[in-house]
Parts: sequence; structure tokens; C-alpha cells
Amino acid sequence: MDLNFTAEENAFRREVREFLAASLPEDISRKVHDGLIITRDDYVRWQRILHARGWGGSSWPAQFGGTGWNAVQQYIFEEESAAAGAPRMVPFGLKMVAPVIMAFGSPAQQQRFLPRILAMEDWWCQGYSEPGAGSDLASLKTRAEFVKSSDGDHYIVNGQKTWTTLGQYADWIFCLVRTDTEVKPQAGISFLLIDMKTPGITVRPIITMDGAHEVNEVWFENVRVPAENIVGEENKGWTYAKFLLGHERTNIAGIGAGKRELGRLKRIAASETKNGRPLLKDPLFAARVAQIEVDLAALEITNLRVLSAEAQKRSPGPEASILKIKGTEIQQAITETLVQAVGSYALPLRREAMEAGYQGESVGPAYAASLSAQYLNMRKVSIYGGSNEIQKNIIAQMILGI
Repeated sequence: MDLNFTAEENAFRREVREFLAASLPEDISRKVHDGLIITRDDYVRWQRILHARGWGGSSWPAQFGGTGWNAVQQYIFEEESAAAGAPRMVPFGLKMVAPVIMAFGSPAQQQRFLPRILAMEDWWCQGYSEPGAGSDLASLKTRAEFVKSSDGDHYIVNGQKTWTTLGQYADWIFCLVRTDTEVKPQAGISFLLIDMKTPGITVRPIITMDGAHEVNEVWFENVRVPAENIVGEENKGWTYAKFLLGHERTNIAGIGAGKRELGRLKRIAASETKNGRPLLKDPLFAARVAQIEVDLAALEITNLRVLSAEAQKRSPGPEASILKIKGTEIQQAITETLVQAVGSYALPLRREAMEAGYQGESVGPAYAASLSAQYLNMRKVSIYGGSNEIQKNIIAQMILGI
């Protein structure tokens, strides 16, 4: 297996770099490089710039308005975008529900939803986790009851979803709902598309320990959803959910962003001093940075092997779990080491002041102001998308046969 990039792929990399240099707004790039808050408007503005260039759906086939790029081109695009300081493309529409609609949705659903996702006219969120049904997703209790009516067949949805990322911005939510309680848990689940403006939906914020409003509770009280909004067949939602999760776990690896943040760690460690010399010259600290770099390089090779398999039309299998585990561990290690590098300067967490433009000059270097928030926020990555413990079980069962 040759993992070197071809001349054509290197030419494509140059094209991406030139586009990013010319088109990525400087104010957005600065926020990404400095670890500051990316707003809803920032995400929408960047997606619309990409869409205008014809690159809004980097992982989409051309028949649905995407680029038609192969897996290696997608990887190059994401790596270069991260290095340039582009925000990660919001995944819930582009990389989660859209592939499900492409694979299992009706032609009417594809025509209705996919163009609006590309143009960022609709913001999507994910309705999977519930209290008591996170990693054990098959235990979900949100109920959808089918009603046949003269004014249109529909479902009545009641229940609660939690940890709904950026649900406060969402126009639509894709939900796993229970449509049959008489069969085994996985067999009674359906995949439903719900307009967030529908009466009976309440979004309540969950403020995380870094002080951010990133996740939410979403309550459904007698929410009426047209029957045409079910994806695929009733009670086959577990199949579609697994399809989606395979793509989500591959994306969580975040190798491009990991490389960018590793470079940031090296720059900070070179500027911080210990006993009169750069921190990066301290043997123990340098060894920790080197271990992160080695792990990231190994993860990149693994990801390229997965991309090679995808190029042969093989869907992500247990390899996605490997990428998810190691990718999230590396992300956490980088933020931990960043905090160690600046020491006590990472202690203050003044989110309101940061949002107002304060960057911490009076209490230390500007780059230290956001590090504790990043550290706290990254505690979640080993949990969402299926906790790392669950991923280890998948690996044990599917690779080791345990």
C-alpha cells in the first residue's frame, strides 16, 4: 500500500492552499488560531463562501451537489483547512444527516433537504442521547406514535433528548424515536426529521463546566411530525443510526486540527521558560510533546489506511472506533499539555470577558486566556459519538473476537 501523495494530489493541495489564502476571512482564522469562540455567524459565513466556490459538500457525491472528491482529496482539504485556521465544517447537516438522506431517504427528501444543507439555509442538530440512553442508545424512550388522519398522516412525538450540541441554533433535528415497544430495543427505533419550529418543542440550555452554552436539553410534548419526514422504513432506524455513527467516529479523529494545535503547543512551549531556558528544551516536557507527535503521526497513517479502504468502496468498520479512541485521546493530551505549558496563567477563566474582547494581557500572555476553557471543553470528546469504553468493546468483539 503506497501512502505517499501523487503529483495530482499535491497539485490539488496547492489549489486548496491558494483558495484558503484568498478566501478565508482573517477574523475567523484569528479566532481559530487563538482558541476563541466561533459564533453561529462565523460558521454560516464560511460555509456559504465554500458553497459559492462549489466546495460546500467536500465529502458529497457530485449527483447531490457535492464536489465528488475522493477520500484522499477530502483528507487534503480538511488538513489544509485546519492548518489555515478555518473552522471545522458543522457536521450535523453536512456529515451526519446528509449521508443518511442520500443513502436511505426518498427522492423528495433529497430534493427538499440537501440543497438547503449545502447552502447553510438550515442548521441541523442531532437528537440521539437521552437521560439514561447515551452510550446505551438502544434504551432510548422518546416515543413517536403513528396517527392516520384525514388531514395528513403524522407522528406524535413525546420525550426528551439531551446533550444536543448547538441545538439553540437549529432549524431541524434528526431524531431516533421509538415506534414499537413490543420488539427488542434495536428493532423498534425509527429515524425522524423534525422541524424545530414545531409547537411543543422546548430547548433548554445546559451550561458546561467551561462556562459555555454549547449543549442543550430538547423536550417534545405532543409534537406533530408529518409521516413523510420518516427516513427509510419504520423501525429500521437502528440501521441508519449505525451508518451515521461510523462516519461521525471517523470525523472525530480531527487529525488536521490536531496538527494545528500541536504546532500551537510547540510555539507556546518555545516562548515559555523554565529555569531560564525555553520550556521545549526541558527533557521531560519535550518527551511529552514528542510522544504526542508520534501518536498523531501513527493516527494519520491509520486514517490514510481507512481512506484507502473507502476508496475501494468499503464502509468504515471497527477502524472507525480506533480512530475515535486515539484521536480523542490525542486532543485531550494536547490541551492538557498546553495548560501545563503556561502554568498558573491558565487558571483564570473569564468567558464573559473573553467574549467582550479581553485576552488576558494583564494576567499573562494573550495566548493563555482561552486554554483552561479548551481543556475543560475537551473532556467531552472521549464520551460523545459513543464513549471510548464502548469503542473498546466494539474493537474487542469485531477485531479480537472476544
